[in-house]
Amino acid sequence: MGPCRSARADRRAEGGLGCHVGIYFRTVTWNGRNVHVGGIGGVSTREDCRGRGYATLALDAAIQTMRSNEAVKFAMLFCEPHNFAFYQARRWHPFTGEVYCEQPSGKIRFEAMAPFVLDIGRAPRQGTIDLCGLPW
Repeated sequence: MGPCRSARADRRAEGGLGCHVGIYFRTVTWNGRNVHVGGIGGVSTREDCRGRGYATLALDAAIQTMRSNEAVKFAMLFCEPHNFAFYQARRWHPFTGEVYCEQPSGKIRFEAMAPFVLDIGRAPRQGTIDLCGLPW
């Protein structure tokens, strides 16, 4: 899957982890060309910490980490419909093309969740992306 890092927002008052955002670096193909991307996955906020900006803080830290990696051309994540507005309000754009990934049974079109992209350089909005591995 490639190196994984995480950005976290700790809620110190209760001494626990309030939010987590995973960062994945991987070379994928877009329309047959190799492109280095930063992936976002494993986003979660503890229920009692929601609505306080922790996810935005952690997501911004993850994006800054990706921007500091000069090889990353764009960021990508997958989400369910109830999260669309959250990511779109933070400058993420729906990717309207096709996404493929590896599964134990072989390569499949990934349709379990909707793909979104964020400009680091210039993110594609359509075409074909092959994750060249398992989804993150």
